[in-house]
Amino acid sequence: MAFEQLSLLPADPLLALIGAYRDDPRPFKLDLGVGVFRDAAGGTPVMRAVKKAEERLLATQDSKSYLGPEGDAGFVAALAPLVLGDAVPAERLAGIQTPGGTGALRLGAELLARAGVSRIWIATPSWPNHAPIFAAAGLTPEAFDAFDVASQTLDGAALLAALDKAAPGDAVLLHGCCHNPTGIDPDAALWAEIAERVEVRGLVPFVDLAYQGLGDGWDVDAAGARAVLARCRHGLLAYSCDKNFALYRERTGALWTVAPDAEASAILYSNLLALARANWSMPPDHGAAVARIVLEDAALTAEWRAELDAMRERLVTLRQGVSALGTIGSIDLAPIARGKGMFATLPLTRSQVAWLREHHAIYMAASGRINIAGFSEASIARFGEALKALVEAQVG
Repeated sequence: MAFEQLSLLPADPLLALIGAYRDDPRPFKLDLGVGVFRDAAGGTPVMRAVKKAEERLLATQDSKSYLGPEGDAGFVAALAPLVLGDAVPAERLAGIQTPGGTGALRLGAELLARAGVSRIWIATPSWPNHAPIFAAAGLTPEAFDAFDVASQTLDGAALLAALDKAAPGDAVLLHGCCHNPTGIDPDAALWAEIAERVEVRGLVPFVDLAYQGLGDGWDVDAAGARAVLARCRHGLLAYSCDKNFALYRERTGALWTVAPDAEASAILYSNLLALARANWSMPPDHGAAVARIVLEDAALTAEWRAELDAMRERLVTLRQGVSALGTIGSIDLAPIARGKGMFATLPLTRSQVAWLREHHAIYMAASGRINIAGFSEASIARFGEALKALVEAQVG
C-alpha cells in the first residue's frame, strides 16, 4: 500500500521542547523557548482591552454563520491603515483574513507559485518554519547568510549582494521588525537601500510582520515594510495579531497583496479567495472579531495600545538586564540591548544548550534562540551564573 512508503518523522523540535519543559519537575526551571510574551508573574494574560471586546462580542453577536473565505472584512479594513499607513494607495491593495501569520505565509506562498514565481530568497538564520512553508507550496527557498550571531549584527552588504544576485521576478522574504530568531533589524538607511534594490531588480518582496508594536513602537516597526511596499510593483505582507493582541490560540492574521493598479489588484484578490477556499474554506472568526471591536472603538484602541507599550517596555528592560551580564567566556551578551522584540540568538552549540537544560533546567531552542520575555528580573542573574558554570565546565 502507498502508506507503507511513509516513515516515522521526528517530533518538531520546539514542540518537543515544550513537552520536556512541562514534564521537568524542577521548581527552578526556566522556559526561554516558547515564543509567547510573559508578564512579571510569568503568565501570558489576556489583554484587558481584548477581554472587554470579548464581553461585547458575547453580548452582541447574533449568529455564528459563515463569513466566507475573506473572513472578517471589517477586521482587515480596520487593520490595513494602521499597518501600512498611506504607503500604498487603496486601489492597489487587497487583503483577506487568515488563520494566523502562518496561514498568511502559506497563502502568499501559494499565490506566488500560482503566479509563476519559483524562488524565494531567505536571509539566515530565519524562523525555522519559513523554508518548509515555502517549499511545501512549490517554491525553492534560496538561503544566504546575513547575520553574525556572535556579534549580534546584520551584514547589510551580504543582504544587498543577495538581492543583486536574485533574478527579476524572484521573491525575497523580509522580516518587518523584531527579527525572529535574532532580534536584529535593518536601520532606516538599510531599509531604504533594500527598497531601492527591490524596485530596480524587479523583485517581489514578501514581508512577514508578526511583532508590530513590540520593537521601537507602532509606526517605527512598520516603517521598513511601508518603505519597501511603497516602491514595489507587486508585493505581499503577512501579518499576525498573535503577539501584539496576545491572541495566540485564536490564530488571527491577514495577508495583503500589492498590485500595479486596481484591475491587477482585483485579479489577485480573486486568486486569494480561491486559494483560501481550497485551503481552509473560511478562517476562524473569534480573534478577528475581537481585534476588529478593539480597533473600531477609540477607547479600547487606546487601552490596547497602552498595554502593548507596556509589553514593549518590559522587553526593553529585560534586554537591558541580560545585556548587563556582559561577557561570559566567549559569550558577549552586551549587544542583546540593541536587539528588538522578543527574541535573540546566543552563540551556543547544541551540546551547550543541552548541558544548560540538563544541569540548570534552562530550556531554549537548540539553535541558541532565547525568548527574552521568558526571563524575570530574578532569573536573569541565575541565567548568568548558569553560563559561567557552562564556561567553567568547558562544554564544547
